[in-house]
Amino acid sequence: MMTNESNKVIIVEGLSDKRQIEKIIDDHVIIVCTNGTLGVEKLDELLETYQLDEKDVYILVDEDPSGMKLRKQLARELPHAEHIYVSSEYREVAATPMKVLANVLIGARFTVHPSYLI
Repeated sequence: MMTNESNKVIIVEGLSDKRQIEKIIDDHVIIVCTNGTLGVEKLDELLETYQLDEKDVYILVDEDPSGMKLRKQLARELPHAEHIYVSSEYREVAATPMKVLANVLIGARFTVHPSYLI
């Protein structure tokens, strides 16, 4: 479920990450794709559009060099954000098995569809 009224925002790298999370999550949340690293202008646009300074922000990016670079950049700009990690075994959010990703999201206090917990 997603509404613009949500107080929770998950920032991911790509559309495949977003689609994977949308299948699993059963919570009011906005999922924002960065499409890789962010320039200053794009980051400012995201901050303003989604009011990221006023929301509960979660960063869920790949465990690869580009994901770690993006995580570091977002950590500087959004020090209040909570970081969610996928195992380096899977490296990518989209490549993480649904059950594993569901458990990672539960660990970050999100509600997930029960069918992904079987």
